[in-house]
Amino acid sequence: MTGGEHAERFTLLRPLLFTIVYEILGSATESDDVLQDSYLRWAEVDLAAVRDTKSYLARLVTRQALNAVRAGTRRREEYVGPWLPEPLLLDEHDPSADLVLAESVSMAMLVLLETLTPDERAVFVLREVFAFDYDEIAAAVAKSVMTVRQVAHRARAHVQARRKRFEPVAAAEIARITEQFMTAATTGDTQGLLELLAPDATWTADGGGRVVAARRPVVGAQQVAAVVMAIFHLRQRTPDMRIEMVNCNNTPAMVAYSGDHLEGVFLIEIVADKITDFYVIRNPDKLAAVTIPRTITRGVAGARDPAES
Repeated sequence: MTGGEHAERFTLLRPLLFTIVYEILGSATESDDVLQDSYLRWAEVDLAAVRDTKSYLARLVTRQALNAVRAGTRRREEYVGPWLPEPLLLDEHDPSADLVLAESVSMAMLVLLETLTPDERAVFVLREVFAFDYDEIAAAVAKSVMTVRQVAHRARAHVQARRKRFEPVAAAEIARITEQFMTAATTGDTQGLLELLAPDATWTADGGGRVVAARRPVVGAQQVAAVVMAIFHLRQRTPDMRIEMVNCNNTPAMVAYSGDHLEGVFLIEIVADKITDFYVIRNPDKLAAVTIPRTITRGVAGARDPAES
């Protein structure tokens, strides 16, 4: 049996720990597994020896997340078609208005983070998103502080070079453009749709070889518009097909159902009032957790570490 204090401390920090692991793994399902395994390890820890619970648990879950990344490397290499992170359904009432957090869990950022090595990704997430000290990060990734500083610099430069340089789009503007997109797509207004798309708009679909999906990204406004119109034309011919709007990865997302069966999640990226990317997740393995709303955070509001008492 595990002690109540172990459970209390872990539960208090769970939203933060989940957010860290999800940003390293890009999978809510795998993050749950990592947290479960981490809790079993935590339950065996002598709390008298823990001076900072948050730092200790962040180190523990980061190590377990890196183990999970390395264990899944071959599976990722053999993946059929594009690989996209698992969409994260957020509580509609999630109080997060944190722009850093919102960007860090966006599908665009998670896709970008996939281009980093596992260590670079962990260091970037812990430093740039969660503002951990270099010595805490060094302990988490089992490297020297000097090495971690170098890794952090390299990862930051990599991300900045690839991140689209633009002002954050207001949530209301994203909702407006998403609504315009839905109107154009459902009414067959191809010209209206094209006016919303950036010239180099890209459609990336993740089916994992399990369902029908484009094996390569579709690039170009005309080509993407044709894909969208074909999908919505099929929807109109399928009586039990419906699309609902939800909050995934801190942005409005479209969830497609056929009857009660979840067919896919569609997320869009908007830059300068134009849709630049569609991220379409259809692999059933990545849709299992979309029915569970999550709460994400970069801190523990109003919480005091029991170890500091």
